[in-house]
Amino acid sequence: MRLKKLDIFIAKQFLQLFVGTFFVCQFVLMMQFLWRYVDELIGKGLSMEVLVQFFWYMGLMLMPQAFPLAILLSALITFGNLGESSELTAIKAAGISLMQAFRSLIAITIFITIGSFFFQNVVTPSANMSFAQLLISMKQKSPELEIPEGIFYDGIPNCNLYVQKKDLESGKLYGVMIYRMNGSFDDAAIILADSGMLQSTAEKKHLVLTLWSGEWFENMRSQEFGQANVPYRRETFSQKRIVLDFDADLNLIDAGALSNNERGKSIERIRHDIDSMNAVYDSIGQAYYHDMRRNSLHAYLSKKDSLRVHKEVAEAPVSIDSLLKRSGPEGELKAITTALSRLRFLLTDIDFKGMITSDGDRLIRLHQIEAINKFTLALSCLIFFFIGAPLGAIIRKGGLGIPVIISVLVFIIYYILDNTGYRMSRGGMWAIWFGKGLATAVLTPLAVFFTYKANNDSVVFNIDVYRNFFQKLFGIRQKRHIFRKEVIIEDPSYSADAEILRRISQEAETYDKQHHLLRAPSVIKTFFKYEPDHAIERICEEMESVVEDLSNTRDKVILTGINMLPVISDKAHTRPFEKKWLNIMAAIVFPLGAILYIRMWRYRLRLHRDLKAVQNASAMITDRINNL
Repeated sequence: MRLKKLDIFIAKQFLQLFVGTFFVCQFVLMMQFLWRYVDELIGKGLSMEVLVQFFWYMGLMLMPQAFPLAILLSALITFGNLGESSELTAIKAAGISLMQAFRSLIAITIFITIGSFFFQNVVTPSANMSFAQLLISMKQKSPELEIPEGIFYDGIPNCNLYVQKKDLESGKLYGVMIYRMNGSFDDAAIILADSGMLQSTAEKKHLVLTLWSGEWFENMRSQEFGQANVPYRRETFSQKRIVLDFDADLNLIDAGALSNNERGKSIERIRHDIDSMNAVYDSIGQAYYHDMRRNSLHAYLSKKDSLRVHKEVAEAPVSIDSLLKRSGPEGELKAITTALSRLRFLLTDIDFKGMITSDGDRLIRLHQIEAINKFTLALSCLIFFFIGAPLGAIIRKGGLGIPVIISVLVFIIYYILDNTGYRMSRGGMWAIWFGKGLATAVLTPLAVFFTYKANNDSVVFNIDVYRNFFQKLFGIRQKRHIFRKEVIIEDPSYSADAEILRRISQEAETYDKQHHLLRAPSVIKTFFKYEPDHAIERICEEMESVVEDLSNTRDKVILTGINMLPVISDKAHTRPFEKKWLNIMAAIVFPLGAILYIRMWRYRLRLHRDLKAVQNASAMITDRINNL
């Protein structure tokens, strides 16, 4: 574990990139977060001090989310640069494995992971509380006073202000109309003025509206009960001053209102509060249970009625219908109506109590989710490193091109899985451990896979390998594309090739008749009693040798003929798998066995068509050779 120059070299490159990518990721996350609240905060006239606090708390909240993304991107770029400059090849040539090259960065990543957890447990809760307190206060702040022309402005409490024209230099308002309502309609007042001026008091708690040459119409509250007409008064003034309530300062709300904010608590506080909430809501549930027993149907019966009903039931079992018929039509209707009203009352009471208990369950779930989130978000730093570093070693592309694209794709997958798990866990549809562990459970095998492939220099992003795999899986094959060669060193042996093609054509016809390829395959031979098909293997080998030899021809007809020869799968029509035990297991598993059996039948039908195509192409080629 001695620190070597290579470890220092790789760690230095990684840390330089980590610092840069961290601030980039932090900026992107902050801008994405800011867009959620920009419509609610704009136009509030917030001071620079308040905005600085807003962005400071936001940055502290989003730092744990920026750590994994910065680690992913910086690890990708670091090993991409090493691979692109052939430094990674030189490291491996010196006998140093990829995991040995990772060890300094693994130590740094573990340190960041631990630091991320303690940061979430110590700093982030305080930042969340301060941010939530500031955000709610900013939302409740009165908007900046900006009175438009020609429309009613309702930004002043209990007042609608209309201004026909404004003088921006002097600040005077012309054609002023005010509709003011302090309470009900009886207190409404309409004020008209030729001009006016609006100013704020020194403490910014009120607005002083000075009006000139106007009239005041105000309803007088009626003192007589039931009087239809409401008296009013009319006042004409040359100058009048009105004081309006308008608090332009930012007043922070009481932090006690955010006591249930789970993001503002540490692990210890969350555990303590969960225990307290469980005790409280258990006691509430017990109280509701006893209350429901007291309010049951028997509780609504009087003592005399209850004894009578029990006595009648004990003497002879009777039905409810018979008891209702004894009371007559009026008594039956009265009993049904009473039962329905009591049932509606019980249902309403149950719904109300269910709403209270469901809110408690939701609050407990949110606290449990936040406790698990502190661990999973810190662990994602380590997972993202083991995705980014091996991918950089495999792709061997540095810079901000491919690494940024891959980082964004990985983070989008992580974000979708984590957000889906959070929402399902919050709603109670999924277990909390499953919802919050979904993203980690999906990305961990991916990290192990990439690390294994990079450490063994395996090919991961070779498109040809995946294309061949899916072509074999779905039975897709390529057609022959043999073109005339510009330079031919050795001419083909036409007579020998023609003789081989005639023999292949006869064998194909005989094979098709003997094996009855149009019939369904035998289940026993397919899954339990496998016999190798050497005849098709021999036909394929001889046909490929003829194709290779005739590809040196200059004749266009022969080239067309060999391009008509199909590429035959020599084993796909015999059995699903190479190993016998896999075939037996496939037969036992019902849906898989049926699918593989149908797939086998499809390959037999295709082999029938291929053998017919071989006969036709062979006849065409041999006729052309005979004419040469």
